[in-house]
Amino acid sequence: MSDKPLCNPSEFSSLLQKFFVDRLTRQKNVSKATIAAYRDTFRLLLCYADKRLGIAPSSLTLSDFNAKLVLSFLDFLECDRKNSIRTRNARLAAVHSFARYACLQCPQAINNLQQILAIPMKRFEKQLARILSRDEMQALLSAPNVSTWCGLRDRLLFAILYNTGARVSEVIGIRVSDVSLDGSPCIRLRGKGRKQRTIPIWKDTASDIRSWLRAQSLRPEQPLLPNRDGSEMTRSNVAERLTIAVSMATKQCPQLKTLKITPHSIRHATALHLLQSGIDITVIALWLGHESPTTTHMYIEADLAMKERVLTAITPLKTKRGRFKPSDSLLSFLEGL
Repeated sequence: MSDKPLCNPSEFSSLLQKFFVDRLTRQKNVSKATIAAYRDTFRLLLCYADKRLGIAPSSLTLSDFNAKLVLSFLDFLECDRKNSIRTRNARLAAVHSFARYACLQCPQAINNLQQILAIPMKRFEKQLARILSRDEMQALLSAPNVSTWCGLRDRLLFAILYNTGARVSEVIGIRVSDVSLDGSPCIRLRGKGRKQRTIPIWKDTASDIRSWLRAQSLRPEQPLLPNRDGSEMTRSNVAERLTIAVSMATKQCPQLKTLKITPHSIRHATALHLLQSGIDITVIALWLGHESPTTTHMYIEADLAMKERVLTAITPLKTKRGRFKPSDSLLSFLEGL
């Protein structure tokens, strides 16, 4: 079998373009967010090969696309770009997806590609989240200056984030038509994997939305929470506005200075406060749009008060206390380790 495809730059270029156009878009119909994430991964990989190895993107071949290149790229992400292990694993998942597609399209490269597919995801330590208390959340919600247009918009933004537990991508994607204020007020969210869910909202939130819509005269197809130009807010825009609010809220809650607060922190607060209010974990999983309730278990880990209630409900067994005295041979074994 000829090895020409392995050394032909146009073969790699063609495969990569077909992967995005045919495989991801036409065959799998993945979301725009997935396309963007995979695009960014390969843009970084091609730039890395160009700058570090001297191989221009248009000159890269299937022979160059090997485990050695991918492993050095992953090290570059962690060491030079200071990416987290989670991000490193997400980039590797995109590379794996392309490698599986290339295996089917170009069997001559299967040896190189299988070595890439054998690169494992890296395990990492899952930190116990420090979740905002109700008082801290209240300070954050009250921080924006509602005498300004941005402050009014920001307060509604944070209130909806807290009320719904929405991801930042979900809240900036809310259109006016996604809000129902008649009967039982609710908001429709478009989540990951094109999954939609409807979340009920508090009367105060519904009242704030009514006031906002009357003042802004927004059309049904427009974003509910636009930027000054009337277009959809960006992730970085939301993060920036939250940073300003946190700075203001520290006057009331100085401890907020020591915390790293992101829009996702509000989502965590929603989940924990629902749990502390006695809501079943499966309902919270549905509320947050988790595929499995196991994803929601982290909030049980974070709730020390719940653990303390469990502890007080259990009567300790009465046992005779003693002290372990290992034999000399056991001590020798341990000292020899």
